[in-house]
Amino acid sequence: MSKNKKESFFWASYSDLMTSLFFVMLVLFVLVIVLLHNKMKDNIRLIGEQEKELIEKRKMDEITKSTQNIDATYFDYNTQYKKLVLKIKANFDKDKSEEKDLDISTKNSLIEAGKVIQTRIDSVIRNNPDLNIQFLIVIEGQASKDNASDRHNYELSYKRAYTLKKIWENNNINFGKECEVLISGSGTGGSMREKIESKNQRFLIHIIPKIGEIKN
Repeated sequence: MSKNKKESFFWASYSDLMTSLFFVMLVLFVLVIVLLHNKMKDNIRLIGEQEKELIEKRKMDEITKSTQNIDATYFDYNTQYKKLVLKIKANFDKDKSEEKDLDISTKNSLIEAGKVIQTRIDSVIRNNPDLNIQFLIVIEGQASKDNASDRHNYELSYKRAYTLKKIWENNNINFGKECEVLISGSGTGGSMREKIESKNQRFLIHIIPKIGEIKN
């Protein structure tokens, strides 16, 4: 083979090699760009999710505080147990649990307390239209130890909590479709009790907010 043909063959092979390398580098470059783009999209999505969680947490803290700081005329908030104590002395006579067993002044105070809760929940929902806020309200009845059986006290405290719920319903206190109301009776059990036994005949109110997805 002549020298000129050898050189021509070398440069042709060299050109093919460089062309192949160019296409390999081009493919790798495109692949890297695609991977970086997908990674960037994942990071943006992750940052968006983290930001959303922070917003929801901040909103949850604000809403929780607003449901704790309710009118001190009717409620005390226990920070240890995170429960509202209804301050109204709704002392039923022994073995009594119905609305007719309460005097008119006590019933009126219980109605006003219900309106306070209703107003606060309405305000929270109205002031946060971009959030899907749900509430769970638990009316918990407690009983004092009066030599009755524990079972009787549990049943009695439940019936009294149910009476409070009916008093509110009968006076058009409606917490709305975003709120579920449950009743319970803890009788003489539970950890949140007063040393003076007569003070344990009372109602505890749990207001538990839950935030759903933030609307666009």
